[in-house]
Amino acid sequence: MVRFGIVGFGLHAVKRVMPAFSITKHCTVTALSRRSLADAKASAAKYGIPHAFNSTEALCASPEVDGVFVTTPDALHLRDVLTALEHGKPVLCEKPMAMNAAEAQQMVDAARRKKLLLGVAHVFRFEHTVLRVRQLFAEGAIGRVLFARSEFCYPGQNHSRQWLRDGKLAAGGPIADVGVHCIDALRFILQDDVRTVFASAAYDDQSSLEHSASMNLNFRKGTLGTVNVSILGPYRTPFEVVGEKGSIRAENFFTVEAPVELVIETDGSVRRETLSNHEAYARQFDAFALALEQRTPFPAPGEEGLRNQLVLDAAFRSAKSRTAEPV
Repeated sequence: MVRFGIVGFGLHAVKRVMPAFSITKHCTVTALSRRSLADAKASAAKYGIPHAFNSTEALCASPEVDGVFVTTPDALHLRDVLTALEHGKPVLCEKPMAMNAAEAQQMVDAARRKKLLLGVAHVFRFEHTVLRVRQLFAEGAIGRVLFARSEFCYPGQNHSRQWLRDGKLAAGGPIADVGVHCIDALRFILQDDVRTVFASAAYDDQSSLEHSASMNLNFRKGTLGTVNVSILGPYRTPFEVVGEKGSIRAENFFTVEAPVELVIETDGSVRRETLSNHEAYARQFDAFALALEQRTPFPAPGEEGLRNQLVLDAAFRSAKSRTAEPV
């Protein structure tokens, strides 16, 4: 049983992480950290977590922690990941991995030097919907993919995690926050990498970060991808891949709240499959635990987070240059 310590125990931990750990089979939470020790102790008492700390350093030094899950704001990821690695602890880091690719590269290099597992919490790699579309693509069900589109909107302008709109703490607006999910899912499903990005972004006076953006992705094997993101609309995550033999689509592809219906059109026929993603977070934590205990490959290693970060960097450059940027 792998014992996790959660660095930056906040709203994400309350909403997603602790419910997931309540059903994991190979791991548990034994420690957490918050900036205030009193708040850390209160959270630990509420969730029955044995150890509470007010610093990453103290948590990582604990012999009661086998692995560290970093959930702090983006700007703190580099410091927290390197601290955990220095203490000999494998790390699962929330997405986006860092503020930029240079920071992500530092993390990957440090993990390699220490010969420790570094993973990125690209949780949608553990969703049944994503895995099913990846399987169908690999089987050639829709032939060579011509177009792929992914959208992720949510009402985030007054989000309870206020740091998401602070350019000093967040790697970007929705491009980095949820666009990275879309980019990663497309890369994972298509088993391909992005060659160039052309991005357009919209801003307001309340933040230096974009509130909406559209990205055109050119993949190395020829697929044309489109990713649209915004914090101004209601929650929606439509997704579609179109191939020479058919298409696969879903209205709320990334949701973990309710069953998802995949619509698969091939050779003039239509079939539907309904899948549930409600255990995706638990599957992610258990996969990391098994990677530590049994040396099984973790599906979202740090190198994948770095590749996604390179795409994000290109998108932000493109939004400013107004030209396609290489990845």
